[in-house]
Amino acid sequence: MSTLVDLHCHGALGHEFGRDTGGSRAAAAHHRDAGVGRLVGSLVSATPDTLVGQVATLAPLVASGELAGLHLEGPFLSDERRGAHDPSVLTDPDLALVESLVETCAEAGVPDALVQWTFAPERAGSDEFVAALARHGILPAVGHTDASADAVSRSLASIADACGRAPLVTHLFNGMPAFHHRSGGPVAAALASAARGDCIVELIADGVHVAPEVVRMVFETVGPERIALVSDAMAATGLGDGAYTIGTLEVEVADGVARLADGGSGRGSIAGSTSTLADCVRWAVEVAGVPEADVLTAATTTPASVLAT
Repeated sequence: MSTLVDLHCHGALGHEFGRDTGGSRAAAAHHRDAGVGRLVGSLVSATPDTLVGQVATLAPLVASGELAGLHLEGPFLSDERRGAHDPSVLTDPDLALVESLVETCAEAGVPDALVQWTFAPERAGSDEFVAALARHGILPAVGHTDASADAVSRSLASIADACGRAPLVTHLFNGMPAFHHRSGGPVAAALASAARGDCIVELIADGVHVAPEVVRMVFETVGPERIALVSDAMAATGLGDGAYTIGTLEVEVADGVARLADGGSGRGSIAGSTSTLADCVRWAVEVAGVPEADVLTAATTTPASVLAT
């Protein structure tokens, strides 16, 4: 079997990527031991100083090959669709932060460490942000957005023009309005673009984020060459139920499901998964009923193509 490649992962074993070097190494090793050969470390929204420090912590792990690269998920996200991101740090794109993080990676000897960056295209300054990422070889990813279908379609097209390659859509269905037949929103735009071969959609097949019939529908609609299975794994991965954090926010894990702490009601936003990509592969085959060859393509060849460019 080809190497499993996870483009979106926040940690494991009680450790969140970027908090400290030892914990980040332990989290990466857990996913590697679970069968994930190449892993991109993801950072949730935070202040600029925090993100610079976290990237400085993780860049040596990219240099050593323990991580295949880094993913910034925010802080340029929609407040309405923020999910498990701290609303106090969400803001419009900051080009100075882009330059600071690129410089931090270069100083660590890995100038190309930043692989992808999730943003909401309705944020002011998004066009300039896309252009800045394109100059540095970082792939913009549309996600955590409340934008209309037309706005998302325009953004995906502009990313493709600027970067010369297919953009990503961060964890399709999650962090965006639900698809409705009178208002398709980002989901309609992303599915149409992927079906044309113009973008790649991330899909979390952990049994929590997306229903099995929807996972099958996406595979049958756009094909595995346009899907990157991701874990979106957070710090509780590899451990049991209990209290954790994601960024600055408190998380409760119950029956393997991570949600923002909300006084015990169990209705807080989903806060990442507790599955490895290998777990997602098994679930997609055994529960969702997707052909194994298609699932493996979406967990190996397709995400590897994002890292190869």
